[in-house]
Amino acid sequence: MLLPKSFHFSFFLFFLVLNLAAQDKGIAVPLKKIILDIQEQHQVSFNYTEDNVANLQVTPPKESLSLDQKLQYLAKKTNLSFENIGNKFINIYKKDTENQKICGYIFSSTDKKPIENANINLTGKTRITTDSNGYFEFKKESRNILLISHIGFVTKRIVAGNPASENCLQILLEPEITVLEEIKANAILASGISKNTDGSFEIKPKKFGILPGLIEPDALQAMQQIPGVNSLDESVSSINVRGGTHDQNLFLWNGIRMFQTGHFFGLISVFNPNLAHTISIYKNGSSAFFGESVSSVVAISSTPETAEKNSFSAGINMINADIYAKYNLSKKSYIEISARKSITDFVETPTYKEYFDKIFQNTTITDFSEKQNIDYQSDKKFGFYDATLKYAQKIGTKDQIILDLITIKDNLEVFQSATVYDINKSEKNVLRQQNYGGNLSWKRNWNQFNTTKINVYNSAYELLGNQNTSIENQIAIQENTVNNNGINLENSHILNSKFSLNDGYQFNEIGITNLEQVSNPDFFRKVKDVLRAHALILEGKYNDTLSRIYFKAGTRINYIEKFKKYIVEPRIQFNYGISKSLNLELLGELKSQNSQQIIDLQKDYFGIEKRRWIISNNTTIPIQKSRQISLNLFYKKNDWLVDIENFYKKVTGITTSSQGFQNQLEFVRTTGDYEIWGTEMLVQKKMNHFLTWLSYTYNHNNYHFSNYEYPRFPNNFELMHTVSWAGIYEKNNFKIALGTKWSSGRPKTSADLSQIDPSDPVLVYNTPNNTNLHVFSQVNISSTYKWETEKGIQYKLGISVLNILNRKNEISEYYRISSLTSSIEEVETFSLQRTPNMSFRVSF
Repeated sequence: MLLPKSFHFSFFLFFLVLNLAAQDKGIAVPLKKIILDIQEQHQVSFNYTEDNVANLQVTPPKESLSLDQKLQYLAKKTNLSFENIGNKFINIYKKDTENQKICGYIFSSTDKKPIENANINLTGKTRITTDSNGYFEFKKESRNILLISHIGFVTKRIVAGNPASENCLQILLEPEITVLEEIKANAILASGISKNTDGSFEIKPKKFGILPGLIEPDALQAMQQIPGVNSLDESVSSINVRGGTHDQNLFLWNGIRMFQTGHFFGLISVFNPNLAHTISIYKNGSSAFFGESVSSVVAISSTPETAEKNSFSAGINMINADIYAKYNLSKKSYIEISARKSITDFVETPTYKEYFDKIFQNTTITDFSEKQNIDYQSDKKFGFYDATLKYAQKIGTKDQIILDLITIKDNLEVFQSATVYDINKSEKNVLRQQNYGGNLSWKRNWNQFNTTKINVYNSAYELLGNQNTSIENQIAIQENTVNNNGINLENSHILNSKFSLNDGYQFNEIGITNLEQVSNPDFFRKVKDVLRAHALILEGKYNDTLSRIYFKAGTRINYIEKFKKYIVEPRIQFNYGISKSLNLELLGELKSQNSQQIIDLQKDYFGIEKRRWIISNNTTIPIQKSRQISLNLFYKKNDWLVDIENFYKKVTGITTSSQGFQNQLEFVRTTGDYEIWGTEMLVQKKMNHFLTWLSYTYNHNNYHFSNYEYPRFPNNFELMHTVSWAGIYEKNNFKIALGTKWSSGRPKTSADLSQIDPSDPVLVYNTPNNTNLHVFSQVNISSTYKWETEKGIQYKLGISVLNILNRKNEISEYYRISSLTSSIEEVETFSLQRTPNMSFRVSF
């Protein structure tokens, strides 16, 4: 039978009155229940040990009493002491032992919240931890030394003696500001190569594994394995990143801008591969502190991240020999030197012969030998060297000074003679290319949050060609010199564990001189231009590894004195971890460039290194500007790696003379732009000691010259399809790599033979870049083995073969009128034939 609602109400009211009556009559209840009631009524927390409150029963205080009145009441009724901390925390301890206890609360200094599980280490005692309220207590001795620590906070040391006050200690811990290291995808393409959260690629030469065709960690050769980076003529002096020309890349060595990047006129890098510690490569989204480029940035640093022991190494291959040494002068200073020199003065190896034949194809030097086929003689002298010096000195605990010096030189001398119809003809050619530079930097750590870095640098470049012909009794001299110097200031501010701010100022002065001098007939021309630029930089970074968000944004404001012109260059890097395995990346940048390389005539500097540096005049030679954006998906799980990137890039202010035309535009001088978009893909799998990857690049790259009769046509540096594959095996000290590269042929312009009169040949072309060369295909292999003696001496042997199938790949083609037959001839240039190389290195 259901009871009426009035019965339920009467039953509840009866027990409520009974309970109140019990309190008034002094019925005792467990102390623990009273504590819970007070906690709920007054919103406080009690700290006690179970032994102190167990089995205690007390008549509850009246609810109408204040908190302090209730605590006083309980203190009288029990042998306990109640300590009120800010009406938030109540400590309970026995009265007869309270003077033998030290208690405390630990809070964060920023938000004043209690710190749970903080470690309190007592001198010579065991460790205790705080509870959820940040509370701790221990037996007091005459002198207690406490070391308080917690992850994310600065460890604090305090002395707790015999405090006069009975109150608990209140201790504030300062957050420890640590710059979180960017997450890297290890072993992309090869061990020692990784991709950073900011989208850049990083190469660690000392950890470098192996790539097909490479036995040394050559930075500029290795970067050509990255999707979107190519060299259409197999030259490190002609690296094309997303359709750009080589001079549109910024190459920095310890903060010094390098204008020469290749030895042997581009076949090997000028940067000693056994010296660099970190090589950073940005295809897009570079820092606002990098200026003067509209394409990629390659920043090479030889400064180690941590202190290293004394070391020495020496090596030799079939092109050059080198040494490296690092010596610690004291605990706070060291000196580092390296030197490399060609061995061509002593021996002509098969590698040298293949390099020489490749470089001097279709140049004025080989033209002489082809024309003079009677009693022909020649004598060639070629050599190169580079050397570096680093001195680092720490001053106290906050300051460091570093001096870096570098010198690079290539020198070629060719003497040729022939006797034709009893007439002796001779020609002496001298070609010299050199670059030297210095950088002095000072870094000060004001505290753990603020750092200042100032560096002053200079870079000087020279390209000199001297031709002396006997039959005309003529001397022709060409010279291109660059002098670049400046000062950089950079301040870094760490605001907290997630936010940091960088600001700075840069001054740059560049002077370029072009000289031409001819005797018989006499001719002299010398042009020198100087440009000074200032830049203000502001950059902020947010990096939260827990939420997997990385965001970096900055801007660079350039002011060019000569043109009284401001150029604003915003940059952005955004990376979001959709999951632990999948990342989304967005990069964007606007950049500008005031200097560039052009080709006046294809036969300049004997047709070998025919490009010369010039400065923008803001009219016929505009300031080049670029804008680029890219979207990337990066997946990594279970040793699988997939990287897909879509990009768009446009560069304005280019000139026809900077693009290397060998068709109807060779002598046309006009300005325009190029526009490129495409996709870059990389799929990689690691299986125990085996690593394999496959990359594919698609791009669509077009010129736009509005003042030319054919305003739009394909870019000279377009490779619409590129596919690369590599298989790499590394186990213990043995490494071997096999790989292939295939690409669709670059654009070329065909001659319109139907409109050419054989009796009076004049070149007539079809529309620019109307067709393509044959496909490029090459298979390369390399292997290294390293062993070590009981005395710690390491030996390394390496062997490589480029183009092991000896395929004849055409890399350029153009037309000219032959001076011998007065007919139109097709001139083809080919890549390296099968080229072996071997290296040996000893280190200790």
